[in-house]
Amino acid sequence: MVDKLHIVGGGMAGSEAAWQAARMGVSVVLHEMRPHVETFAHQTGHLAEMVCSNSFRSDDDEQNAVGLLHWEMRAADGLIMKKADKHRIPAGGALAVDRNPFAQSVTEALKAMPNVEVSYGEITELPEDGHWIIATGPLTSGHLANALQAETGKEALAFFDAIAPIIYSDSIDMSKAWMQSRYDKGETEAERTAYLNCPMDRAQYEAFIDALLAAEKTEFKEGETAGYFDGCLPIEVMAERGRETLRFGPMKPVGLTNAHQPDVKPYAVVQLRRDNALGTLFNIVGFQTKMKYGAQTEVLRTIPGLEDARFARLGGIHRNTFLNSPILLDNQMRLKSKPHIRFAGQITGVEGYVESAAMGLLAGRFAAAELLGMPLALPPRKTAMGALIAHITGGADAKTFQPMNVNFGLFPPVDGLKAGRKGRKDRYKAYTDRAKTLWTEWLNQGALNAA
Repeated sequence: MVDKLHIVGGGMAGSEAAWQAARMGVSVVLHEMRPHVETFAHQTGHLAEMVCSNSFRSDDDEQNAVGLLHWEMRAADGLIMKKADKHRIPAGGALAVDRNPFAQSVTEALKAMPNVEVSYGEITELPEDGHWIIATGPLTSGHLANALQAETGKEALAFFDAIAPIIYSDSIDMSKAWMQSRYDKGETEAERTAYLNCPMDRAQYEAFIDALLAAEKTEFKEGETAGYFDGCLPIEVMAERGRETLRFGPMKPVGLTNAHQPDVKPYAVVQLRRDNALGTLFNIVGFQTKMKYGAQTEVLRTIPGLEDARFARLGGIHRNTFLNSPILLDNQMRLKSKPHIRFAGQITGVEGYVESAAMGLLAGRFAAAELLGMPLALPPRKTAMGALIAHITGGADAKTFQPMNVNFGLFPPVDGLKAGRKGRKDRYKAYTDRAKTLWTEWLNQGALNAA
């Protein structure tokens, strides 16, 4: 018999870590503080609840790094991808899920495993012994965050994350809005019409920017600073960087034709993505915000088609804690000062649901292999998971370390391929082909070690 593995945090990373370790034969105790201790962003007590977007982003495993990460997780029998596929809803070339059934199915799958115990209650201190994975994500509790700060000093960092609003679909004026995925992307009609589009002419866009800049914003507490992650900026922060920033970001009009006025090219477009399988809820894509609630409803109702919008959830802002992993963690995500504790997920400095779950997958396998006396080699750096873990545990500059999405810039180059935009398609295909071969070999080697 081996000792139990304790995992703190039942989000994407913790749930995936528990699944992987339990599948390897280790007894797991998954500690989740919700619903006894609530957070600003969570709505339920389910494991793996999606609190921001409902998108896992691109599912293209030949031309996109996050799509490749999907592929690697599926190949490793990942729970998060298994349930995401089961509860998939149309989103063009992206993988979006019906968030509540998805979280419920993850919860049911883990509770059905005989060697997994889900323990509800808050862990407030760093454990002094045993085998632990801390996967508390962006909303690490204040007590545990203080314990981390005491252990790591100034090297524990924090930034602010923002949530996008969700709108009831029957309150959207479809005489102004239309359904279309950008560039009509998707293999089915449902995929090609997965997004709801609200067009703006130049005057409407300028008025929207003015209202956005003038709106009341959430104030920070004394001593707090806004160190936003660039991949998840509030819309008003983007607007402050330049009046055209949003038009070249989440409001870009390219690849879309207004079904009501096909001869008139919109100056800007606000996109909404279906948030549940019924199609009764839509979230505004890229519209994370720190506007106060009253200001949100006023500003967002200036968008054509959303004049009478009813909100299922307004946007918000919350503190997001992560570690300076290049300094604090070893290459298997163990805390150097307390190597019986591993970290996984967003707290390690990855950004995104998929990246967080992927680090949970690795942490669960590493911890289980260690408990079983079968140490596991690191995945090759030429795989998506190998590139990501190498970046956060030493490849990044610790002085400027910020949360990172998976991207091909983290991969070692393929020799002999043309650089620049013209050679990008062939280069990305070479990256993904190489990664799939190496990832399969790594998985098989782990299976041989366990045999």
